[in-house]
Amino acid sequence: MPGRGEVRPEKVARVHALAQSVLAKPVTALVGVRGVPASALQSMRRELRNRGHPIQIATNSALRHALGDAAKQRPALAPLLERVQDQTALLTAEGNPFAIFDEFARTRSPTPARGGEVAPRDIVVPAGTTSFKPGPIVGELQHAGFPAAIEKGKVVLKKDTTIVRAGQTISREVAGMLTRLDIKPLEVGLAVRGLVDGETFYAPEVLAVDLEAQRQEFGRAARRALGVAVELGYLTPASLPLLVQRAHRRALAVAVAAGFPTPETIEPLFVQAMKEAAALGRAVSG
Repeated sequence: MPGRGEVRPEKVARVHALAQSVLAKPVTALVGVRGVPASALQSMRRELRNRGHPIQIATNSALRHALGDAAKQRPALAPLLERVQDQTALLTAEGNPFAIFDEFARTRSPTPARGGEVAPRDIVVPAGTTSFKPGPIVGELQHAGFPAAIEKGKVVLKKDTTIVRAGQTISREVAGMLTRLDIKPLEVGLAVRGLVDGETFYAPEVLAVDLEAQRQEFGRAARRALGVAVELGYLTPASLPLLVQRAHRRALAVAVAAGFPTPETIEPLFVQAMKEAAALGRAVSG
């Protein structure tokens, strides 16, 4: 048995294994698991493992020691140490950091507040007609801070209202009213707190990029660049076929205008001659 102050060998082995797993992969991320029900967490871990992104659950003490040891060889890991807090899991993987962040973001879904939680952002209740029937509910809403009134026999919220500011605690009274209004101000799921790819640290706000919007923007930029290249006659693998097509169309137009017969111009020249003959005939008969 280890004496007082001694660390159990299994704990040392656990820290060493965690540190080695961090050093073995280019991507290391800390993932918050607070609020995720055990059954849902198991399902998420299984799905992520099948995608090649397994997460490891460990005590915060073990994670800090493992990251501290690994940071001696990879200093870029150091910023993760201050993000080991609350309920944390560890991801070590390969892949694009933004795609990995997006994968974890998709595990998150809206959930009602129960009271006592800290609002992650401003909770805004929109103005409009509610589903409530006139009665005591109006007073209850007003008491909780909601601008309720009765108009034309319906309970309405008269204006958009920030009922809880970001960082404030959601009271049970407000939480109950939000639930009755079918407003889910919180999210449950896995949240990336910080990620290191090689020697680069990424904060979550940097990784929170709409990848589909970026793809569309790159597509628009590529089309605009191609249009400029074609207009300037600048040769690239993408612009060359378009430039050849444009040159062909222009050469064909010049040949038709000059009356120069080729296998490609003979038909439009004949059509043009027929039109001119018809116009001449109308002029003579007129």
